[in-house]
Amino acid sequence: MSSPADSTKYSLPVGIALVIANMIGTGVFTSLGYQVEPLPSGFAILMLWLLGGVVAWCGALTYAEIATTLERSGGEYLYLSKIYHPTLGFVSGWISTIAGFGGAISAVAIAIGSYSSLLIPLPEKVVSISCIIIISAIHLLGVKTGGRMQTILTSIKLFLIVFFCLAPFLVKEVRSGISFLPQPGDMNLILSSGFAVALVFVVYAYTGWNAAAYIAGNLQNARINLPKALLIGTLTVIVVYLALNGMFLLTTPMTELANQNDVGNVVAEKLFGREIGQIFSALFSIALLSTLSAMTIAGSRVSEAMGEDYSGLRFLAMKNRYGMPHWAVILQAGWSVFLVSVSTFVEIVQYISISLSIFSMLTVAGIFRLRKTHSVRPFQVPLYPLPPLIFIGVTCWMIWYMFRADPKIIGYSFATMIPGALLHLYLSRKVRPN
Repeated sequence: MSSPADSTKYSLPVGIALVIANMIGTGVFTSLGYQVEPLPSGFAILMLWLLGGVVAWCGALTYAEIATTLERSGGEYLYLSKIYHPTLGFVSGWISTIAGFGGAISAVAIAIGSYSSLLIPLPEKVVSISCIIIISAIHLLGVKTGGRMQTILTSIKLFLIVFFCLAPFLVKEVRSGISFLPQPGDMNLILSSGFAVALVFVVYAYTGWNAAAYIAGNLQNARINLPKALLIGTLTVIVVYLALNGMFLLTTPMTELANQNDVGNVVAEKLFGREIGQIFSALFSIALLSTLSAMTIAGSRVSEAMGEDYSGLRFLAMKNRYGMPHWAVILQAGWSVFLVSVSTFVEIVQYISISLSIFSMLTVAGIFRLRKTHSVRPFQVPLYPLPPLIFIGVTCWMIWYMFRADPKIIGYSFATMIPGALLHLYLSRKVRPN
């Protein structure tokens, strides 16, 4: 029987569902359309997704040690503040709020609007904005209600994906003729700048592997359950992504996938025809709601943590009668609605991937300092220091090639950090002692 305090904390299944739901979202149903032109090889594309999974797994292992050592909600905002300096932590929290969650929620909402457009006779942006408002309102009803909805939506998403992965065996005549075995020239593709730039979209698809770390202080038995949630959730998604992208490529020619934003719709129509494909469009919209829901949970906890530490942002930590930081949820929803109104999907994805990768890399690098200052570590990274070094190396490689391909994306990321640093300079004069 649960104690009263347990009702305010998320269980392990919800933690796992949160990781899976944050990760399996718009990325896997859209990214392939931007990968087939620079990487016209089934083997190279699967290696791209496998590399993204290895990087996410290395990040999850490292975050598990950092999160269980510091054991408080807040994600990179908390970790960078404690490991390096409060200013760096605050800027990362600012970026998480502006891009990591506000931007990601808007990107998911745009995708939901796109997928549902065939069935719902409303403008796509109206559908997108409505989804943000409805999901945020449900989470304002408390952890228990929001957690139950999260688990149900994630289960629907996984069921849909499993069915989709089995679909080629049900419709045997639909085949693209692609081979997943290594072909001459594949190694050159893997070492190319196109591979590194395509990795930006894969990183976006894997974004969310650290989701459980954002609710460390709101997770039951966090020292044990947090590593389990991060690692089980991430490993599940790696397997799902490889299977799903393999199925997409197996059934649909690359020429039909190229530059398509709704890959799921394209493949569904290829497999089952237009009418049944429209039904899958509705199912994809429902599945993506779980991602929108998971990001609403995690993002509001970052804002809440900032409100607890800075008196000028104290309103973000205020809770309603259901124990939810209502202003954090409301403002996050408002910002996401604004981004839906003014931005495109591709712009948001590139900006999110680079901005978050910078702070994830700094957080992972922080484990080397953390081990010197904290002797008690409930969870330790196996094969240390290999996982953090792999994460840092691949991330730097990706950022460098993205900078060479499109320097303005890096410029946007750093330009967004400046207001955060200035805001911290102002708020730090009113810091509330911990």
